[in-house]
Amino acid sequence: MRRVGAYWALTKPGITRLVLFTCAVGFWLGRRGRFEVAVFLALVVGSGLVVSGTNALNQWWERGADARMQRTRGRPLPAGVLRPASALVFGTLIAVLGVAVLVTFVNGTTAALAAAALLIYILAYTPLKPRSPIALYVGAIAGALPIVGGWTASGAPITAAGYALFAILFFWQLPHFLALGWLYRDDYRNGGFAMLSGRDPDGRRSARRAAVFAFLLLVASLAPAWTGLAAMPYVVTALVLGGALIAWSLALVRTPDARHARRLFLASVVYLPALLILLVLLPR
Repeated sequence: MRRVGAYWALTKPGITRLVLFTCAVGFWLGRRGRFEVAVFLALVVGSGLVVSGTNALNQWWERGADARMQRTRGRPLPAGVLRPASALVFGTLIAVLGVAVLVTFVNGTTAALAAAALLIYILAYTPLKPRSPIALYVGAIAGALPIVGGWTASGAPITAAGYALFAILFFWQLPHFLALGWLYRDDYRNGGFAMLSGRDPDGRRSARRAAVFAFLLLVASLAPAWTGLAAMPYVVTALVLGGALIAWSLALVRTPDARHARRLFLASVVYLPALLILLVLLPR
């Protein structure tokens, strides 16, 4: 049972659930007419396998760095519960299976988007992390693709509305991970990652950048109304949510400490599901 739990941990269930939630929102918003239950279930299964495989491959790649960081040294590979070869095979198999499910039971566009997110995350984002803070933006591209995959799974073409959803997910990740990077900057430095926070001793650059991206997120969150996805009640609530996140980011700019970084991180955790649920509940 311990090994079963270790394989489950490789998939990072919390991250996988969040990605599947964004896929589901994209599917719902992109649907035309009736809700295709079979296609939706195939989307969930296929995307879940791809995301789980991506997370497993990421842990396989970063097992050495994970062993040097306090917050990750208990993961299955640095803890010695699983062998690296087992994680590599497991991650590859379920990711390939997930793409196969999507191309067979959903459509080729959605499968291509899932494969692109996988390749960007593993072959670009992961190797960039020890080299450059630019990895943050590359990883945000991979993280923003699943909601577009949900949109195309419904049969909708990639229009301005699809790009608007991508923009929301892309900009949301930046203040979210800048706050997380600030909180664990010493750990990331020990792991050998070139996070912005590691080159920012007092945290002010990270805080200012988080504030800029929180503002850009507010702008992106209004785009669904411009593209015909949402009505005025959504705009009002998006302004309130975005304004609150900007306020938390400005508080971190004024006082760059762990308490304010944690508050911004937690605010971002609440912000995304709240915004997407409102987008579903307050359509045009």
